[in-house]
Amino acid sequence: MATSVVSQHHQTKWWSGGKSPFNVEYGKLMMWYFLMSDSFTFGAFLISYGSIRFSQNYWPNPGSVFSAFPGAGHANLPLAFVSLMTFILIMSSVTMVLAVHEGHHGNKNAVVKWLAWTVVGGLCFLLCQAWEWHHLITGAHPVLVNGKIEEWGQTMRHNPWGPEVPGLMHNGHPVTTPGPVAFGGYFFGITGFHGFHVFSGVVINTIMLIMTKVGVFERRGHYLMIEKAGLYWHFVDLVWVFVFLCFYLI
Repeated sequence: MATSVVSQHHQTKWWSGGKSPFNVEYGKLMMWYFLMSDSFTFGAFLISYGSIRFSQNYWPNPGSVFSAFPGAGHANLPLAFVSLMTFILIMSSVTMVLAVHEGHHGNKNAVVKWLAWTVVGGLCFLLCQAWEWHHLITGAHPVLVNGKIEEWGQTMRHNPWGPEVPGLMHNGHPVTTPGPVAFGGYFFGITGFHGFHVFSGVVINTIMLIMTKVGVFERRGHYLMIEKAGLYWHFVDLVWVFVFLCFYLI
């Protein structure tokens, strides 16, 4: 009996009051830890991509690979569509900032409005990415393979964006040789991994939207969960800047 009383009086208290060293709410701190670990993953992927790319003698020109635009036929519009995708994602980050701002002021209707626009922006980005993938995979580019001309799309195994064969044309298009296979694997792998993050963000923001609509945060007296979701969404937007730089600009 005496032992149990002594043990109760000598329990260790790891934190005994005052301000937390980080001066931040626990859930927000854990979100920052998660985003930091996720940034290491993206960083490892992009460093690996850069290592392979600059070890190759030839790499596809982004201006040639990403020159299509929906409804524009065969017009050559280098990077126009991916620029639109980037604009959509950046604007969704702006609407997320506005949702967090209105949450700080307890304005439920405004939070619902800006969160809804954020979800719409995320869905539009995903639809754009789906169109881009479909266009690349189902494309028909003439490639000279073992002395024969074949029509290839961009897949994980086939890369039609190799060096052009001098003076050789097929149906009005220059014939190329096969490009480095690693291009397709890295492009679909990294942009797909980012797309999964965007999809996850859309799901999270939709849940936050429903919870706001039914008054969950209003009853709690704060909209801190909106701010945590906003941190994730801004991270997704920031990562896209690096993906855009590595695949579409360099």
